[in-house]
Amino acid sequence: MVVPWYLPGYKGGGPIRTLENMVEWLGDDFQLYIVTSDRDLGDRQPYLGVNPGIWQPVGKAQVRYLTPKEMTVSVLYRLLRTLDYDLMYLNSFFSPLTVKIMFLRRIGVIPERPVVLAPRGEFSLGALVLKRLKKRLYIFLAKRLGLYANITWQASSEYEKKDIFSIVGKDNIREKPPIKVAPNLPPKGRGKTIVKNRPKQAGSARIIFLSRIARKKNLDVALRFLKKINGEVQFDIYGPIEDKLYWQECKALIHKLPESVQVRYKGEADPEQAVNIFSHYHLFLFPTLGENFGHVILEALQGGCLIMTSDQTPWRNLEGKRAGWDIPLSEPDQFYTSLNDLLSMDDCVFEQWSKSAQDCANKFSQDPNLVVANRELFSEAFLRN
Repeated sequence: MVVPWYLPGYKGGGPIRTLENMVEWLGDDFQLYIVTSDRDLGDRQPYLGVNPGIWQPVGKAQVRYLTPKEMTVSVLYRLLRTLDYDLMYLNSFFSPLTVKIMFLRRIGVIPERPVVLAPRGEFSLGALVLKRLKKRLYIFLAKRLGLYANITWQASSEYEKKDIFSIVGKDNIREKPPIKVAPNLPPKGRGKTIVKNRPKQAGSARIIFLSRIARKKNLDVALRFLKKINGEVQFDIYGPIEDKLYWQECKALIHKLPESVQVRYKGEADPEQAVNIFSHYHLFLFPTLGENFGHVILEALQGGCLIMTSDQTPWRNLEGKRAGWDIPLSEPDQFYTSLNDLLSMDDCVFEQWSKSAQDCANKFSQDPNLVVANRELFSEAFLRN
């Protein structure tokens, strides 16, 4: 596995949790080696207690941390020439690490091995809007050069499978590219969570935003939605400030909110405490531009916190399940209506929905087919090549 960030990092968001869970579930079936950065997203200092340049055990995997100076084509070339591996797993289509490795593969200087690539939602419409020209140019050049020929693509859902095919399959008339749906795995061993830390009064609500503060996550849109609510709201924001200029834009919006909406920035959240944090809130307001999975959504549901998100995640029909709402970003009035529906709930109604949210999380987490699909992702990719 070659990935931009891994444990003990957390600022890289869901992909780190995805890989951590994958290692925990599959580490007994496969011998896993991970090559990654020696520091977290946006950090200038390396992790404490990590020794770059050597293989070291982290959970059920062996991890090799690279310094920024080692993130070069030449170092990756030497590393992949000396490592005995049967299959390569890449996390992210646009990551510089992926680009360098696919270039080495294209010119034939590293071992010819099966490759599985997980774009992690990078091909969703919302994600492609950001840095649009740069991304479209790279996609065009990668196709012309054949950088991604004969690889297996991992989709976390049928929705992402369509996104991947729209990018890599539309020019391939004779043969569809192999795209395997293997949903992200939940944390292993996490049992049912039952908490009651937030009594609900009609006309008020505790609302949370927990994610990286970056344009893709749409915090500014969440703040705009809160301008048209009928009730008292405590809105708490958690997450690393990835885009400082964007955060300044959000702060300007905060100053324009009515007095009935009180906003606090609570800093970065410990990933291990995410479910507990969500258990203190009534709603996770997350109008994201796109998520291939959304571990943070699963964590909110586990904490009995209702979800209000866009329709750009695989978590759909939330209202039908009485676990929240998934709404197109093109329909802001529906967000306003649903927010006011939440505010009108009393404690009895809210607890019914909260229990349904936890049931939704438990049903997903206990599905044995998730592990089967992820095992098949690797075994089928190996056999295909």
